[in-house]
Amino acid sequence: MATIFAEQALLPEGWADAVRITVGADGTIAAVEPGATPQDAERAAGPVVPGMPNLHSHAFQRAMAGLAERAGPEEDSFWTWREAMYRCVATLQPEHVHAIARQLYVEMLKAGYTSVAEFHYLHKDPAGHPYADPAEMAHRVGAAAEDTGIGLVLLPVLYRHGGFGGQSPGEGQRRFTLTPDAYLDLLDAVAPHVATGIAFHSLRAVSGDDMAAVLAGVDPARPVHIHVAEQRREVEDCRAWSGATPIDWLFDHVEVTARWCLVHATHAGEGELARMAASGAVAGLCPTTEANLGDGMFPARRFVELGGRFGVGSDSHVTVSPSDELRWLEYGRRLIEERRNRLFSPTRPSVGGFLWDAALAGGAAALGLPAGRIAAGSRADLVVLDGAHPLLAGRRGDAVLDRWLFAGDARMVRDVMAGGVWRVRDGRHAGEEAAARGFVEAMRALAA
Repeated sequence: MATIFAEQALLPEGWADAVRITVGADGTIAAVEPGATPQDAERAAGPVVPGMPNLHSHAFQRAMAGLAERAGPEEDSFWTWREAMYRCVATLQPEHVHAIARQLYVEMLKAGYTSVAEFHYLHKDPAGHPYADPAEMAHRVGAAAEDTGIGLVLLPVLYRHGGFGGQSPGEGQRRFTLTPDAYLDLLDAVAPHVATGIAFHSLRAVSGDDMAAVLAGVDPARPVHIHVAEQRREVEDCRAWSGATPIDWLFDHVEVTARWCLVHATHAGEGELARMAASGAVAGLCPTTEANLGDGMFPARRFVELGGRFGVGSDSHVTVSPSDELRWLEYGRRLIEERRNRLFSPTRPSVGGFLWDAALAGGAAALGLPAGRIAAGSRADLVVLDGAHPLLAGRRGDAVLDRWLFAGDARMVRDVMAGGVWRVRDGRHAGEEAAARGFVEAMRALAA
């Protein structure tokens, strides 16, 4: 067992002073005692908050972050970026995927993410053939998580078609495609080694029958993720195919419950927002990627007013920071509405406090983990902010989060515990040099 003493810590009921946190050998929190004495506990070097679950990641895309920022001969959009992504995917080998994911997961931990849902659809070799071990790529991602200590929920992705109505996949999609039977076999192969959920790439890539076959063949408690309504063209194409928007089609044909995470849902109208909120499904928001791709902005303020749940993910990893995602979620609303302080609640006027707590709860639900809470029985995922940082001087309670999210960055993160083990100490991960060397070698190989 380990015991940490925090001068102030964010608990489920709010901020508390003089908190002793006892961590069990199983990596969960055994006890939390506010108003305690330090005794023989390790003293945290600053305010302690729960680590953030990252609910949406495509690890391999960290390899191309910042490399699609040159204007092309036609108007750039998500769809032109997608072609660049296909070119990146075309040459990735298993050892590259491991090196990229390991570097990424070190960066996540150093920024305050302590668990991640990996939306994994790179299944086959560059020619589009299964590996001798069909779970080869999934195992490489799992190994990267084990190397770094981040909590992983692997979401193997069913990706079968190239467009609405069962269109044939294109050349750039050949490494992604599986039949429902092959997909269920993949799930069975990886489930003994890592926590898993299920994922459907999008309504462009799967049919209703595909989803029904998978949902009938898996544990109904597993989390379910899907990209939906990310792009206006996607919404228009879905209307042309079915007469409905992607979100309405999904709710009309599938039982969407609180175990679902609807990733992006950028172009959701009033009725769709109401259906999402009533279902309990989590909106999986990735503001820095959505901005980078020119997707648009999810109507988060209205969704919150309707009682909707949300979490954040770093998706394509143009940045790797929960503070960046939450800042831009709020700033997007400010830019659109031309007002300040848009996302809060009547009982939580602090924007930083509201955003952190809401994203913790939504992220934990989307991953299906007992996470996002400093409470007995939860994963021991703790972020210690740097109490010596000048911007945190004299700040208490939600003012700490307001400072960090709106005036700070990952350099305010001092120590990070994930699953009961200190993974980052004084801003440094023990494996970061080895991870960086592996990443550099992979990047050089891919550039060549």
